[in-house]
Amino acid sequence: MLYLLNLLAAIALLVWGTHLVRTGILKVFGAGLRRLIQASTGTRASAALAGLGVTALVQSSGATSLIASSFVSQGLMSLSTALAVLRGADVGTGLVTLLFSFNLAWLSPLLLLAGVVLHLSQEGSTAGRLGGVLIGLGIITLALRLIGLATEPLLAAPQMKMLLGGVRNDAPLELLVGAVLALMSYSSLAAVLLTAALAGTGIVSLEVAFGLVLGANVGSGLSSLLTTMHAPIEGRRVQLGNFLFKLAGGLLAAPFVHGLAQSLGPLRPGAASWVVLFHLSFNLACALLFLPATGAMARLVGRWGETPPVSPNALALHATGPRHLDPEVLDTPQLAMSCAAREALHQADLVETMLRGLLPVMRDNDLALSAELRRLDDQVDTLYSAIKYYLTKIQRSSLSEREGRRWADILAFTINMEQIGDAAERVLQDLEDKKIRPGRNFSEAGIAELAELHGQLLSNHRLAMSVFLSGNEQEARDLLAQKRRFRDRVQACAANHFDRLHGNTPESIQTSSLHLDLLTELRRINSQLCSIAYPTLEAAAARDAVQQAQPAVLSAAPRPIPFRSD
Repeated sequence: MLYLLNLLAAIALLVWGTHLVRTGILKVFGAGLRRLIQASTGTRASAALAGLGVTALVQSSGATSLIASSFVSQGLMSLSTALAVLRGADVGTGLVTLLFSFNLAWLSPLLLLAGVVLHLSQEGSTAGRLGGVLIGLGIITLALRLIGLATEPLLAAPQMKMLLGGVRNDAPLELLVGAVLALMSYSSLAAVLLTAALAGTGIVSLEVAFGLVLGANVGSGLSSLLTTMHAPIEGRRVQLGNFLFKLAGGLLAAPFVHGLAQSLGPLRPGAASWVVLFHLSFNLACALLFLPATGAMARLVGRWGETPPVSPNALALHATGPRHLDPEVLDTPQLAMSCAAREALHQADLVETMLRGLLPVMRDNDLALSAELRRLDDQVDTLYSAIKYYLTKIQRSSLSEREGRRWADILAFTINMEQIGDAAERVLQDLEDKKIRPGRNFSEAGIAELAELHGQLLSNHRLAMSVFLSGNEQEARDLLAQKRRFRDRVQACAANHFDRLHGNTPESIQTSSLHLDLLTELRRINSQLCSIAYPTLEAAAARDAVQQAQPAVLSAAPRPIPFRSD
């Protein structure tokens, strides 16, 4: 029992080491890896190479699959391209497994020592995070050595021989056991390395080990599919297609692995080495076989979760809950920030629907539409709370200065949208209480002025969303200029209203208080929209200040004394 506990502890240490390496690499190079994947997806071959390279760096095909799923969910990558990326990711896992199959026991103390020194002395910096990666690599190499030591006593245990003896020459059972092993260890890398260690010490035959490797590949695909069950449907389609590819590969290879293992008997340099080479060869063969079929698989899984098309207005009015806050990418702050920004835009879309509906309610006394729009404010508030909570779970210590400013910008944007939604709800409530139910109407001139301001407000809302998304300095200046123009127009409309009061216009007299309140609320909403320009302009001002300070520093530096020869 103690030997089994030691083995499980060594496996847990291996899984933890791969987790440290994956999260550390993504924290340091996350944005760069995202750009690499996005820029290298022109063809299926280049997409596969991008997946191979990223997986070899982060040592986890699961992390690569999360990045690809996130891109598909955000519309930055097609489904077929993401499946091509994952075919290369499987080959990358095979290469990483081959690397760690060598005897690296001598490297473990060096990696741990260097990693701890870097991490503690440079905590919070890029060097400190790289130190965490070195610690993870040291733990992996140490865990592999511990797995070898723990499996040796198990070889002599009759219970273990009896248990694994039942697996012999039973392909379906081998696939099932390998899949369960990958699910338990949450890593095909750990499962394959453990299988290689068991084969190397003779606990399992080479035939059984090959079957376990096939099962481990299928189990890794199932693990990713289960992990993303609560992700957007677009991301789940990526994992479903990936799982179907892995399952098809395992089923196609299963009838031949026992014959292959027997034919390698006379050439066997070591069972553990053959296991690792078989894992790499199998993934390479699957990549070459299935890469041309990624388009067909994308069309197949693309039908999963399809819903009948609905009109944009109906979609906005009946949208419920956050769509893009993927909890699975919180370990990768750059991806999590993208999810939060996209959800903030979803919140802004709902606010735009509320603002767009104000004019029909004013003009047509549409009480039913007003009630629908006011209920929409509850969804805006729900998204605000969800985005705010999601942002608090992102590790700000792992963000760069620029990313930290973006974090604050997203929070400020979603706060503004929530407040604009509240203001729109107040406008709707006032219209119901002071105009619709009493049966009053605005004068023709008054409703025309409100319609003009409403059109400017919608235009500024779209410009504000563009500034938030792109950070364009010129657009930010244009948005801030709209604040002054809108204010001047509101003042002119108020003056015109007082002229109509002096002219004893009946409709203006009846709705005077409501009319002035609407002008005030519309101006307040516009001011909140225009405030979205401030972070972009402040960042530009800070950048300009730094550029202007650099020449001053250079000019203030002491100049060398010229050499004189008398």
